[in-house]
Amino acid sequence: MFNFAAPKEKMKKEKTDYADYKILLVDDEEDIIEFLSYNLKKEGFEVLTAFNGEEAVKIAKKELPHLILMDIMMPKMDGMAAVEEIRKIPALDNTFIMFLTARSEDYSQIAGFEAGADDYVTKPIKPKILIKRIIALLRRSKKPDKKNTSIERANIIIDPLRYVVIKGDKTITLPRKEFGVLYLLASKPNKVFRREEIFHEIWGDDVIVGNRTIDVHIRKVREKIGLDNIKTIKGVGYKFED
Repeated sequence: MFNFAAPKEKMKKEKTDYADYKILLVDDEEDIIEFLSYNLKKEGFEVLTAFNGEEAVKIAKKELPHLILMDIMMPKMDGMAAVEEIRKIPALDNTFIMFLTARSEDYSQIAGFEAGADDYVTKPIKPKILIKRIIALLRRSKKPDKKNTSIERANIIIDPLRYVVIKGDKTITLPRKEFGVLYLLASKPNKVFRREEIFHEIWGDDVIVGNRTIDVHIRKVREKIGLDNIKTIKGVGYKFED
């Protein structure tokens, strides 16, 4: 899986492009935590650690990491349950979550995205590739905020500053990717967005996600907002019908 013999020499604390980013590692295997911590710190990241999901939720709530790297099979609270709890915390709406797990089944990956993950990576994976995927996610931080312009469509207000949707007197908070998909579609009503366009705009070219990912995000947006304005164009993609 990994070569866990992490070098013992002292690492110089130099300012890097990633020195301001905080990553929470969550795994019940101490050798994995030690090995990944070493590699991430070497890149300049600040690293926090937790050994089960329950501990991860507490640390995440207190420290507000930029990214959480989460295992699934853990004691006390597994990774799926932990992610679902984390996604209920408004202060962590902009935190990326990446599963790193030996569970490679399709249903596990779908469940991971449904729980609120931004990426799902299966073991074994080389540390350098893992770090590149982490950096690719962090580069997309707050992507919908570029315009900072609220959109009003179909009796809802989509606010990119707060990642919320206002429907009547109800304020609905969405995870970043779900909000990004909604904001993209609503920004150009009645335009059909091909799946490739949505992948490129929301996930970028450096992140590989399964074919069901967009379907899962669209379904969750429809359920949470309670609108049927997002239409499926079979074999092509989606559009927001205003």
